Amino acid sequence: EGAKHMPITHKEMTRFWINLQEGVDFVVKNLTRMQGGEIFIPKIPSIKIMDLAKAMAPNIDIKIIGIRPGEKIHEIMCPSDDSHLTIEFKDHYVIIPSITFFSRPNNFNKNALNEIGVSVQEGFEYNSGNNKDFLSLEQINKYNLNM
Repeated sequence: EGAKHMPITHKEMTRFWINLQEGVDFVVKNLTRMQGGEIFIPKIPSIKIMDLAKAMAPNIDIKIIGIRPGEKIHEIMCPSDDSHLTIEFKDHYVIIPSITFFSRPNNFNKNALNEIGVSVQEGFEYNSGNNKDFLSLEQINKYNLNM
């Protein structure tokens, strides 16, 4: 209230979007999927920060203030450096451990729920800027109403 402008660090900035209940549900489901040592990454929508600002404060001017030290334009959840360890499933990715635990084979293409995944291409990166699923301004507004 009373703000003269909405400060945005970069006009191309994006972030992944997940609400609290979706995050909790993802964690609980992965407790049954896991074999041990792997990292689970949800396939979730991205938002453009400019769209979020317009949804939150449609009548306030936006002022680009510049990126702060250490800030990234896009979030990276599956870095390309780990593409050789990344498996894609229907609704998530898994980054498998690079070491073998207790002489157990590292076969994570089939999880404990019998879901089958496939290795991603070398160099694959999952970030909020290259995501195929972006929320529209209307969808962001709907999320805000349901939270």
